[in-house]
Amino acid sequence: MLVVDLDGSLIRSDMLFESFWSAFSARWTAPLQVIGALARGRAALKARLAELASVDAATLPYNEGVVDYIRNWREGGGQVALVTASNVTYAKDIAAHLGLFDEVHGSDAVHNLKGANKAKFLEKRFGVGNYDYIGDAEADLPVWANARKAIVVDGPRALVRQITTQGGEVAEITDPTPALRPAIKAMRPHQWLKNLLVFLPLLMAHEFTSVNVIRSVMAFIAFSLVASSVYVLNDLLDLASDRAHPRKRNRPFASGALPLSAGTWMVPALLFMGAMFAVPLGADFLFVMAGYYVVTTAYSLYLKRQLIIDVCTLAVLYAIRIIAGGAATGIPLSVWLLAFSVFFFFSLAAVKRQAELVDGAASGKTKAHGRGYHVDDTPLVAAMAAASGYVSVMVLALYVNSETVRELYAAPTLLWGVCLVLLYWVSRTVMLAHRGQMHDDPVVYAVKDRVSQICALIILGIAAAATML
Repeated sequence: MLVVDLDGSLIRSDMLFESFWSAFSARWTAPLQVIGALARGRAALKARLAELASVDAATLPYNEGVVDYIRNWREGGGQVALVTASNVTYAKDIAAHLGLFDEVHGSDAVHNLKGANKAKFLEKRFGVGNYDYIGDAEADLPVWANARKAIVVDGPRALVRQITTQGGEVAEITDPTPALRPAIKAMRPHQWLKNLLVFLPLLMAHEFTSVNVIRSVMAFIAFSLVASSVYVLNDLLDLASDRAHPRKRNRPFASGALPLSAGTWMVPALLFMGAMFAVPLGADFLFVMAGYYVVTTAYSLYLKRQLIIDVCTLAVLYAIRIIAGGAATGIPLSVWLLAFSVFFFFSLAAVKRQAELVDGAASGKTKAHGRGYHVDDTPLVAAMAAASGYVSVMVLALYVNSETVRELYAAPTLLWGVCLVLLYWVSRTVMLAHRGQMHDDPVVYAVKDRVSQICALIILGIAAAATML
């Protein structure tokens, strides 16, 4: 008999964390509901989470090395049992999906089938030395002690040595994944480009003092760390929809490259580090940062599923970065800048949704997973993206003709060229999204796109010329 563990062995994940984040994604009150269950023990906690959460067995990140081992065992005429500390409901769903197991056993509301409890169960069920066991953690040591053969999945060398001292045959299934690279990827450092918006008040006001520059840099670091905390949180809450997406399913948590337990502690750790950089910038900046975190958390838990509100929220989150830059430096924000940013960022957010809908249509889907949009809404979303982008250009044109610009720039007439370049870029971006050639995040697309890079250089050149000529 081959006995297979589930968490960290058959799947590159942990059903306790899977069910917690699934429940939290569906109901923001879920953490409060499981506290009472936790007081009754881990078995009761797992059972309660199984009631609250819905995890699709078909999309879980399976360890192909373990699956292949099981298939080879069955082809040789052996029987296989799935025995896990996870709730038996999930164990049965996974077994039904894979179709590889003759028996399935898991924890219930009273018994937690882990460690010594699992060892006793297997001894009673199969007898000492009558089974091979596939596991991955130190908690499996009592089970391996009674097994004929220990098969260790991606185990650290210290654990393998410890198993070897128990006697018996030891084998390994290894496909090690370095944790540092997925952790950095989960923080989405490429998205920190959005946080460059904190420098915009400084640039627009032409107040390039050393103090303002230092404070803006600190604001950028604080915003980047706090934003990464939110990105990790969003990925944990979005596991189901990410795994259903052709590109997002490769994200560290969705793919199993990074444990959900690591993400669970990364969320508060990154938030704390961001707060350390934010505190010296004063109460106003801290207030803006707190507002950003509250709004973006509300977006992750609820607002992203609400029609139109999700796009408005994304636009506000972009604009908050500009407000934060003003709060960090004490530079008053122009009404023109705020008006332009609201319309321009609404356009970018609408393009993001447009791209997702176009991808969905190409995949034969009728609705964006985890969103409030249908594929049939694509023309309207595209119209909103174009219209809002054009309004932002109009606001910029009115600003170019204002008294403020004549005071700040030596040759303000040249800034009309910025309006033309931006008009072209908005039109091209919407068109590319319509053709399915847009990355689902227009900011990332703009950074990598050669034409967008040229447009940015032209805009910078025009602004520099308008300032110095």
